[in-house]
Parts: sequence; structure tokens; C-alpha cells
Amino acid sequence: MTGGSAGPLVVSAEQTVTSAINRAAGGRPIPGNAVRLLIDGPDAYQAMLEAIAGATRWIHFENYIIRSDAAGWRFADALAARAREGVHVRVLYDGLGSLATKRAYWRALREAGVEVRPFRPLSPVDLVSNFSRNHRKLVVADGSRAVMGGLCIGCEWTGEDDAGGHPWRDTAVEIAGPAAAVLDQAFGRTWAVAGGTLPEGDVAGRVTPQGDAEVRVIGGEPGRERAYRVIELLAAGSISRLWITDAYLVAPPRLFQALRDAARDGVDVRLLVPGSSDLPLVRNLSRIGYRDLLRSGVRIFEWEGPMLHAKSLVADGRWTRVGSSNLNPSSLVGNWELDVLIEDQAMADAMERQFRLDVARSREVVRRPVRGPHRISAALPTVLWREDPEVAEAAHRPTRRERRRCAGLAVRTLIASARRSIFLPLSAVLVSLGVLFFALPTITAYVFGALCGWLALSAWREAFRRRADR
Repeated sequence: MTGGSAGPLVVSAEQTVTSAINRAAGGRPIPGNAVRLLIDGPDAYQAMLEAIAGATRWIHFENYIIRSDAAGWRFADALAARAREGVHVRVLYDGLGSLATKRAYWRALREAGVEVRPFRPLSPVDLVSNFSRNHRKLVVADGSRAVMGGLCIGCEWTGEDDAGGHPWRDTAVEIAGPAAAVLDQAFGRTWAVAGGTLPEGDVAGRVTPQGDAEVRVIGGEPGRERAYRVIELLAAGSISRLWITDAYLVAPPRLFQALRDAARDGVDVRLLVPGSSDLPLVRNLSRIGYRDLLRSGVRIFEWEGPMLHAKSLVADGRWTRVGSSNLNPSSLVGNWELDVLIEDQAMADAMERQFRLDVARSREVVRRPVRGPHRISAALPTVLWREDPEVAEAAHRPTRRERRRCAGLAVRTLIASARRSIFLPLSAVLVSLGVLFFALPTITAYVFGALCGWLALSAWREAFRRRADR
């Protein structure tokens, strides 16, 4: 054979990882953005309200929880005022997350000219959709400025839910530039799922660059696992450090193993999770995996203070991920989520500084031998212990809501006996069901039969819907 031949294709490891991340995220990095890290509700809410006030054409507002409390009404007043001024305002809330929001709240918005839609209200025969929620948190103004992250809309994030309360610890990011237009398009997707349509004039087009940051928009949808795969790749490709903050960490086995492998390979893997949670069961599930992570070299810190609700990651001082996805199967596989992966040195530096501040106010979980004679302590498994934080957290008086959720929980018992704290209630439930079957067999059989029929109807409906979609 004659003729020239192409030289060997040389692809660096960095290019390989970048290409894999692009595919997992569902798109290439978007250049030309200005980004700003927002810590906690007061700063994030201020940025959101400024974006709402500065919009001239349209506002797209999407959130899992929008409460009809003092914080929620501030947003309602701001959105209603802009709608009366002729700005096209659209609000999308989740049918489950905002279930407790008063109808008067939505009515006030609609009367002001705001287009309001619920995302998949609960249905007695559509069980699959009931479990697939819109967990996104996003505000976009004119398709050129956006604020997104982990914050819902409520007084928990401002500290107003109780006298002397502190805001929940959370993280958001403000983005100005072309990536905001892609976030706006992501809103259009969930708006369409909720039955709405966007006029051609209210869809973001070309946006003028505002900065130097590259942003990948990760629009999570049920079954696509986009954020899941991106975080796996970051864990597998990290060289020096991987610092993760998560509110409801129940890592799926693949991600759990990726974190352990990275730590064994010498990567500084650190996890920052809540010390006390609004969902104690999830916190207990997180603690089940502590020992395996600690044996692999992962360092675990539990935040001292009000609820830690942030979902963020910084890898190798280069990659910063902020969004709505928690590291658990519900977020990573089942929900509609929205995250961004930012490649910007200044943003990564800011996130690492904040992580160090948070860790200094947290207790590190370590393993310690059981106290006693050496032969006995050496034969028993180690116990988990929490070291004192480097910096004392400002005094936090739990709110009524926090006290109600955490009543009867002992920290030491939860740390040392997490498995018991989960399986003991499960055992009690199973025993109670067994007693009902023996004591009231006829009634229990009717109830069980009705439940099976309900589930069968829901399964048939879902099978028919999927067949029709083909």
C-alpha cells in the first residue's frame, strides 16, 4: 500500500478525563461567564432579589420548596411587582415539596399576572411520578443572569423561623453570561414537563460574555445519572484533593467505592456532612458507612450548628461543583436536578477557603479502640468518636422545628449504634404488622388486597404510558 499515513493520535490523560466529563455532563464547557460564590441564605436571597429587580423581559423562578412564610412572601411580593410592571414571570414549584404552601400564596401570584405551575402534583395512581420530583433551585433573569444552588425558599435559610435562630448553612452560585442562557433552557424543559410552553420571545438566545469562567450545566433527569457520573469521574480523576459537602449523603455503592479508591491512592478525600439533620434517618444511614470510609483514609467531618444543607464539591483546586443534587440514589438517579461544574481558579480558591472555614467549625469523626484491658480492646472493633472543632461555633439555639425533629435523639447512641437506630424501628414496625395479621386476619387481608390492587393499577398505567411514548 502506498501513500502517506496519519501519525499516531496522542491524547493526554487530562484530555481523556475532560472528554469523559463532557459526555457525562451532557455538554461541553460554556466559556465567558462571571461567577460568584454565595454562602448561606441572606447573601443568596439578596442576589436572587437583585436578579428579579433587574429583569426587563422575563423571570423564570423554579424551586422544590417555596414556603408561604415571611421569606416566601418577600419573593412573592417581588415577583408580583415585576409582573404588574409587564415583565413575564413564571414560577414552577414541586407538587410534593411545596405541598404545605398555602393556596393564598399561589392565588396572590396569579392575581398579579404571574404564571404559576405545579410540577407533578401527587397522584394516587401514578406512583412512579410521585417518587420523581423536581428538586431544582433556580432563578433566571432575561436568560443572562442566574442564581442556582441548594437553597429552597423559606425562613430556615434566613434564620427567621425562630427568635435568635441562625440560617441554615447552604451554598449557591451567581452566574452572568452564556451559561445563564443554558440554565434558562433547562427551566424550559421542566416547564414543558409541567404542561407549559415558552413563547419564542422568552427563550434565551445569544448572550454577551461577562467573564472568564467555563461552566458546564448538568441538567439531571430521572434515569440519566448525569451528576452521578460526573462526580464519579472527578473522584476517579482527582490527583491531590477532593473535598465534598453534602446534606443527605447515602452514597450509592459505585460512588462509595470511588471515594474509597481515591483515598487509598493518596488523594486527600474529605466529607463534610450534618452533625444534626432535619432528616435524622438519612443522617443515620450516612453513618453506617463511616467505618469503611475511615479505614480507606477518607476524613469525615460533622458540622456543628444549624442544618448543613449545601451540596458542593471542589477537586484539585480546579473543579467546583454546586447544585441541587445530594449524593444519594434519590437525587442521583430519580429526581430532576440542576448542577453546574465550574472551571475557574478564583471560584475553586473561594470554595476551598469556605470548606476550611466549615471544617474548622466541625467535629472530625475518628476511630478509637475500646477502652479496657489491651487483650479485650484489641479483640473488639473500634468505636467512632468525634473530635472537638478547631473553632467554637457561634452559639446556636435550636429552633422549634429543629427541636421537634431531633427530640429523643442522643448523639452518642447515634454515632456508636447507627445500625441499631435504623433496624430497631424497622423491627418494631414488622412486629406490629405481624401482630395485626394474627389479631385481625380478615381486616388485614382486605387492606393488603386493596393495596395490591392499587399497586397493580399504578404499574399497569405506567407500562401503558411508556408503551405509548415509544
